Amino acid sequence: MTSTMRRLLIIENEHPADLDLYRAMLAAEYPALQLFTASSAAEARARADGVQAIVAKAQYVPAQLVAELPRLEWIQALTTGVDPLLALPLPPGLILTSARGVHGPQMSELALLLMLALLRDLPRMLDNQRRHHWERWPQRLLAGRCVGIVGIGAISEELARRCRAFGTRVVGVSDARATAEGFDAVYPRRELARVAAEADFLVLLVPYGPETHHMIDAAVLGAMRREACLINIARGRVVDETALIDALRSGRIAGAGLDVFEQEPLPADSPLWGLPNVIMTPHIGGMSDRYAEQLLPLLLHNVGAWLRGAHGELRNVVTR
Repeated sequence: MTSTMRRLLIIENEHPADLDLYRAMLAAEYPALQLFTASSAAEARARADGVQAIVAKAQYVPAQLVAELPRLEWIQALTTGVDPLLALPLPPGLILTSARGVHGPQMSELALLLMLALLRDLPRMLDNQRRHHWERWPQRLLAGRCVGIVGIGAISEELARRCRAFGTRVVGVSDARATAEGFDAVYPRRELARVAAEADFLVLLVPYGPETHHMIDAAVLGAMRREACLINIARGRVVDETALIDALRSGRIAGAGLDVFEQEPLPADSPLWGLPNVIMTPHIGGMSDRYAEQLLPLLLHNVGAWLRGAHGELRNVVTR
């Protein structure tokens, strides 16, 4: 099939303005490609006739749309996580690729923000500012501390490099790799409790799946030192939230920085809202003000490989 017959649909629900950038760059690079864009599920279904490829964030690909596209060959997720897509009845031959590796800067910066805010008790400072109250206390440093990172990939390596620039020791947990750039040591998952006991900050960047469901449980939290904090920027269900709340309430660990939760949006009655040793963000870890620009190199490469039929050159293929 020639490129003149190729039809690709781009869906962007959250930031429709990005559609113009995607369209302009893809049209300039591949003028024969037939491009369609949509900013809602209804628009996507209305414009998807004959489409062979979809580019969208994983959570915004409707199951009904996939079922209605018999010629669909490829989905490029604009997210690292593809859990919502894997939950769909995808055709056996469909190729799925992710945006793994493009989120390093924003994920790393959020992890560091949470670590520094917890170390220096930023909420207390902000509360004092609101109350016009002058209070000083010794400031704890990130330098010289140990950061344990659970799950090693492109984002973890970028975070490790940035942590090292702050003068920290960085240790990792992974069954897939024994060494990694920026890490002082890497341990297998069976030694997770050892890393938890050593780390001042235990940072979660592991993918979610049956093997990682509630991997941070009461036993792992119990292995952490009372001065240590948990940072979860992975997936909410990696952590046993009930066990975490118990550990935070009892002072078993010093605090937590949480960007993800077992249920999202976080219910208004969740105890996490009121815990003074918790800093929460609303699942913004992967977001940035330059997200489309970050994605374009990967998108341009993969669209080109798909148009040439060079499926072996596609980056970030997800094994199903």
